[in-house]
Amino acid sequence: MEDLANHCKGLSISDTEGPTFDLEEELATPEYIIAGKFYTRRALNMEAIASTFMPLWRSRNGFKVKNMGNHIVLFTFDNKHEVDSILSNEPWSFDKHLLVLQRYNKDEPIEDLKFNSTTFWVQVHDIPMRFMNPKVAEGICSTVGTVVRKSETEMNGGSFMRVRVNVDITRPLSRGRMVSVGQGREKWVSFKYERLPNICY
Repeated sequence: MEDLANHCKGLSISDTEGPTFDLEEELATPEYIIAGKFYTRRALNMEAIASTFMPLWRSRNGFKVKNMGNHIVLFTFDNKHEVDSILSNEPWSFDKHLLVLQRYNKDEPIEDLKFNSTTFWVQVHDIPMRFMNPKVAEGICSTVGTVVRKSETEMNGGSFMRVRVNVDITRPLSRGRMVSVGQGREKWVSFKYERLPNICY
């Protein structure tokens, strides 16, 4: 063993082998990870999860799934735009149960992740016709959660407004709120949540 060590000390890198090659961060294969929490008591089947979301998310090169325990799964992609699209189209559900998603950068311990909010389109019904505008609808929805300003509030056929809102799922959903329409008159405005999964009932 000592003879081998002495022999290795005498070796040197030749000119053809070149200097050390630096593995810099920008040379690494890009990975974009979504951490997801499944709000169900059932055991998770990774094959069923992959087969369910593959056609829904339409990933060009597919994605990898990894079960981290406690109903948390990591979804790994090679395309940032796909991740952006998936997150911008929340909420997602699996077997009618809510799946809460967030970006994951590998530096944060899995157990420190907080899966307590997701984003819904909220329909605001019964707004008086002369107040049917985005500013009013977004103001009314301030009791629901945090309005996502980068999404465009929409009017649907003149019957209701749609507002994108990030909702705290640890609290009961707001069913609506009273609005004042002047001269001491009040009116009930109701909320309807699109693609509402089981947990939110």
